[in-house]
Amino acid sequence: MKFVLAEPRLLKESISIISELVNEVNISIDKNRIELIAMDPANVAMVIFHMLASAFVEYSVEKETKIAINLDQFKQILRRAKPSDTLEIGIDQKDNQLVVGIKGEITRTFKLTLIEAEGREQKIPELKFSTRIELPSNLLEEAIEDMGVVAESVKFEAEKGLFSIQAESKFNAAHMQIKGDDKTSISLNGSEKIPSKYSLEYLKKIVKGAKLADMATLEFDKEYPLKTEYTIKDKLRLSFILAPRVSTD
Repeated sequence: MKFVLAEPRLLKESISIISELVNEVNISIDKNRIELIAMDPANVAMVIFHMLASAFVEYSVEKETKIAINLDQFKQILRRAKPSDTLEIGIDQKDNQLVVGIKGEITRTFKLTLIEAEGREQKIPELKFSTRIELPSNLLEEAIEDMGVVAESVKFEAEKGLFSIQAESKFNAAHMQIKGDDKTSISLNGSEKIPSKYSLEYLKKIVKGAKLADMATLEFDKEYPLKTEYTIKDKLRLSFILAPRVSTD
């Protein structure tokens, strides 16, 4: 098994973002893609990561393989890669290690010991959403940062042609409205307003996907999980499913 990646930032940024939610993960590898599905320790958010074979300049997998790694340790290794470097990744079956080569002006090799897979295999839930919003990812990231100034949760509300993001605490409030235009698409099933509330602590981590993709896709429903997705065509897809915040206000 061997992978060669000419754009190290794709894996570097993805692992950095994912590691904010989960640490020890199981990874499935087949001839088409690398897949990671994991739930955070509090069972509030699920992360789904697919990196396609077409993202690599070389991708060789003889048989489907499953491994488990510590993401914090993997992240520290990937941080050593410069944008101009090439990553070469393989598995040393004898020593049960992930081998990461970083090739640039010099060649460096790191070995990360694989861990024992723990927990049951995660399955992506079947969800049906009434609302789908596509918007610039940096706009979403800025909105969440704005809301975090005043509260610990945020309410998303969609209606025809308008997406509202608002947060409120005992003494403070923030509100942002985003209209549908040539950059932002707002699609609803029906004409009623669709509100749902989510944790800002988790959203602040999720919206870091803006480092990867220029556009973000949000799907939600009334008091229903939120799905946030970042896609780089023919290379990768990073998705998050976040449980709704139960309002006690």
